[in-house]
Amino acid sequence: MKLRALLLASLMIPAAAQAKAPPVPVVQPVALNQPALAEMVKTLSSDEFEGRAPGTAGEQKTVAYLIDRFKAAGLQPGNKGSWTQDVPIVEITANNVAGLAITGGTQTMLFAPGKDFVAGSYRAVDRTAIADAELVFVGFGINAPELGWNDYAGIDMKGKVAVILVNDADFETATEEGPFKGRRMTYYGRWTYKFEEAARQGARGALIIHDTFPAAYGWNVVESSWTGAQYFVQKANKGMDQTEANGWIQKPVAEAILSAAGQDLARLTAAAKQRGFKAVPLGLKASLNFDNQLRTAMSKNVVGILLGKKRPDEYVLYTGHWDHLGRCKANEKGDDICNGAVDNATGTAMLAALAEANVKAGPADRSQVFLAVALEESGLLGSEYYAANPIYPLARTVGGVNMDALSPGSASRDFEVVGGDKSELTRYVKAVTRAMGLTQSAESDIERGYYYRSDHFSMAKRGVPMFNLGRGSDWVKGGKAAGEAAAERYNKEAYHGPADEFDPNWDWSGMLQDGELFYRLGRSLAMTSDWPNWHLTDEFRSIRDKSLKGGK
Repeated sequence: MKLRALLLASLMIPAAAQAKAPPVPVVQPVALNQPALAEMVKTLSSDEFEGRAPGTAGEQKTVAYLIDRFKAAGLQPGNKGSWTQDVPIVEITANNVAGLAITGGTQTMLFAPGKDFVAGSYRAVDRTAIADAELVFVGFGINAPELGWNDYAGIDMKGKVAVILVNDADFETATEEGPFKGRRMTYYGRWTYKFEEAARQGARGALIIHDTFPAAYGWNVVESSWTGAQYFVQKANKGMDQTEANGWIQKPVAEAILSAAGQDLARLTAAAKQRGFKAVPLGLKASLNFDNQLRTAMSKNVVGILLGKKRPDEYVLYTGHWDHLGRCKANEKGDDICNGAVDNATGTAMLAALAEANVKAGPADRSQVFLAVALEESGLLGSEYYAANPIYPLARTVGGVNMDALSPGSASRDFEVVGGDKSELTRYVKAVTRAMGLTQSAESDIERGYYYRSDHFSMAKRGVPMFNLGRGSDWVKGGKAAGEAAAERYNKEAYHGPADEFDPNWDWSGMLQDGELFYRLGRSLAMTSDWPNWHLTDEFRSIRDKSLKGGK
């Protein structure tokens, strides 16, 4: 990915800062405006905003409301006098989806859309039709040259449909030992990577086998997320470099297909976990087709800035996504609005609350940028567009804080760092959490790959260190049992569903604690001349080093 060249005059600042890291500035506790925070979450997640889907009337209301809140907080417009950054999108809705037909066995198998499989296209074309495409089981669908791992070795995927396992090859390992960090999911385990790699291999289509544990969510999440309009950043080639169709199939569906091919899913899965696995042509053919309803629109990132008083051309970034799923599959009560109260009206509201708190505290040494991004639910597209087209050069962006899905409930005694110890920001985390009396717990659910599922990743993969941490599960009220039960309940009952709604009886103490943590971390980074980098062995270190030296 290209980064803007760093101006020659700016090179001395990061270099000097790296010579000897100054002490982490002491930031005093902050009293966040809890009533305003609650009112903002309530408003953003109300039915009036229709689930905040990009390109809808709900987006227009959301953007206007955020601009008003940023103004009220005391920010200035963050994009050359404008409060917004245009994000050109194309909306693709699959209609008239035919069943997934599998032929070549003893009898034709037909699987139902929604119940058995979901599919869509990344291509902006009127119709998708795949007929009699050969199915190939490609294991975990990973091509990692640096690890000597290539599930596509020796197979020509042109014109074929890849059948792919979710997660990566050592996800069942209890520790973080293994080529893919064991239990901790890497980017190779994410569904986004698998579809991208299938396209690079020339596949005509790609079907991921859903399994709840390695996917980290149930089929209901897949079905709701892939039903209705899907959003993509507009491309000059209309996405024609992507596969014709991407989708998911239920695990029992995969078992039936493989059985018809004389194969066994469990046996093939075991084989795919070994280095040197070879893709297996199944001797079966797949057909599926659907119409694509196309609509182009201009979504918007909302951006405000509090200019720094000493080094205004150095930036600390605060991000949170304002979008959610809009209209979705109705629940048993007939409610078809995915309101997204926790995900992510909370993080969006916290952006405005932190902006207000920083304005009241007075400008920091560095500029602070508050960015409410679009299209996170569609693959981090708003933050991806900003990172590819930054308003403020990424090589001048010191680092930042991302806020996504803050949980109601008790304050906690502990905190967790998502992704582990990856950068020199750890020094700030230790100083701030020590001042707040918090202890660090091991990151929970490392198999779920949360590091690659939120907007900080768009910046991180281009070299910008980002804080990604939050409240732990050892709650002051109820201990670990209460914290873990609340997380499990949300994931099962509300995540990406109509039940993610505002509750006036929420306990706000935990989110206020989150807010104080984010405030202190961001403010301390904005009050120093330090220029934290990734650790020497981190995957993003070379990218950052190159950008700081003015590389592309």
